[in-house]
Amino acid sequence: MTCPRLVATDLDGTALRTDGTVSPRTAAAFARVEDAGGTLVFVTGRPPRWMHTVAGAVRHRGLAICANGALVYDLHTEEIVESHLIDPDVLEECVTRLRRNVPDLTFSVEYEGGFAHESDYALGRWDARELSYGRMVAIAALTSRPCAKLLAQHPSMDPDELHRGVLEIVGDIVTPTHSSGRALIEMSAYGVTKATALATLAEERGIKPAEVVAFGDMPNDLPMLTWAGTSYAVANAHPDVLAAVDHVTAANNDDGVAVVLETLFRVSG
Repeated sequence: MTCPRLVATDLDGTALRTDGTVSPRTAAAFARVEDAGGTLVFVTGRPPRWMHTVAGAVRHRGLAICANGALVYDLHTEEIVESHLIDPDVLEECVTRLRRNVPDLTFSVEYEGGFAHESDYALGRWDARELSYGRMVAIAALTSRPCAKLLAQHPSMDPDELHRGVLEIVGDIVTPTHSSGRALIEMSAYGVTKATALATLAEERGIKPAEVVAFGDMPNDLPMLTWAGTSYAVANAHPDVLAAVDHVTAANNDDGVAVVLETLFRVSG
């Protein structure tokens, strides 16, 4: 195929190594995209507060769609430039329904500029080492202002089973998805996905879906992968993702995204 006009890639489990780093090979492949005049977009479940290291590793190239489509983040300036938030009344209703039907759930939220969690919410490794960004609050305070993402965690359920249950309970008021091996569901405002944010960004630049190549590994990537004209999963992807894409490349730890970009954006001479 000819060089795509836009390259969209997930980060964790896809373009990043398992240790969260951008390999030199992948950083060089990203540089090829912009050097060729293409648009590079990182499309991630990460909040902006987890993007500083990535921004530095890619020399502040490109844009990032964060929190599964809720926030658009400029890597050049490291500022949020667009937000699609969940309203407090929806948050409260969502928590009420989920707690009534799945009693063992605990909750946290991502705001535009911070993170808050219930006292018994088990912090993941990123948040555990960035405690200065988060605070423990009661559920009433948690749902008192708009947020980019509501997270619900269960101590023992299968992630796919939990996702199906949450979708049935609150799928009419928020958009649930998941992106890790933990029983952790991420909820965005209703209708907000990686695909909706990416489609808007592409349309603003006059780019059609057929001119987009996308990479991913987890269910939260599926809307983006099915929207893009050409889709790739890394070899370590979730079975549902492997079944949905056009192509499969090498695993994230083997620079699978870079392998494809080196082919699409060949260095002349």
